[in-house]
Amino acid sequence: MFRTILKSMTALVVISLVSTAFAQQPAGVAAPPSPAVAPAAPAAQAVPPSATASPQPPQAVTETPGAPASADGAARALKSTMPGMRELSPWSMFMSADIVVKGVIVGLVFASLATWTIAIAKLIELAALRRRLRQALRKIGEARSLAEAQLAIGGKDGVLASLLNAAMREARLSGGISSDSGIKERAATSFGEILRAEARRVRLGMGVLATIGATAPFVGLFGTVWGIMNSFIGISKSQTTNLAVVAPGIAEALLATAVGLAAAIPAVIIYNHFSRVTKGYLELVSRASGAAARLLSRDLDRSHGGVHARAAE
Repeated sequence: MFRTILKSMTALVVISLVSTAFAQQPAGVAAPPSPAVAPAAPAAQAVPPSATASPQPPQAVTETPGAPASADGAARALKSTMPGMRELSPWSMFMSADIVVKGVIVGLVFASLATWTIAIAKLIELAALRRRLRQALRKIGEARSLAEAQLAIGGKDGVLASLLNAAMREARLSGGISSDSGIKERAATSFGEILRAEARRVRLGMGVLATIGATAPFVGLFGTVWGIMNSFIGISKSQTTNLAVVAPGIAEALLATAVGLAAAIPAVIIYNHFSRVTKGYLELVSRASGAAARLLSRDLDRSHGGVHARAAE
């Protein structure tokens, strides 16, 4: 669009210059024949029309080629005064931008890279955790005691193994205490600590996504405001409102906003997705906590049942 406007303006100026040249050249050429015709008046009074008409064709022939030449020269002079047009690609706009705008764009690019790095890492991590926890829950589904559950899952690390170990440790430390409710309460406290630690671990990196999604548009807007401010300063210095002068600076400024949105939109979408996935995983962890609590309750009831049986004997 900018090139079309500039070409139209150039064509209008060239046409005006050509019309001015055609209007001025007959007056400038008609002046020389007057002294040449004056001495010949006494001898050629009988045929004045032939004498006056014969010089005109050469004038028209000789002056016609001069008009395009002058028009071409005017067009070349106009093109030399016009600012050179350059291609406004994202890379060229970044390279010609102000240092502050460059810093904003580079920071937003690094924020976008951090977003996608966290997204890939969390995707792999949560998929592995969910698969491993589901398998462990299936293995302990038929276990009758904490010992059997630990043998079923083996010595693997995981949140379910941590819950079973906490239950076994509380049962061992509470040996000789007849209050089952106290043992279950202390075990539930340990389970709660494990659940909170697991929630903090799986949410690691989510705060970065939230920060990028919330601040990236405003950071890009800051770069845009700074770039437009510099553009208006350049306009005031050059004292021109030509689109070829104004457009590059404004385009470079708007590039910062575009990069800010490109960094913020994926960050918000990825954050919302992993919030749902994390919530589903924590529900599985709660199921694992309930399974460990049930196994502990069975062991306590079984141990007290054996004591009562021995007492009855």
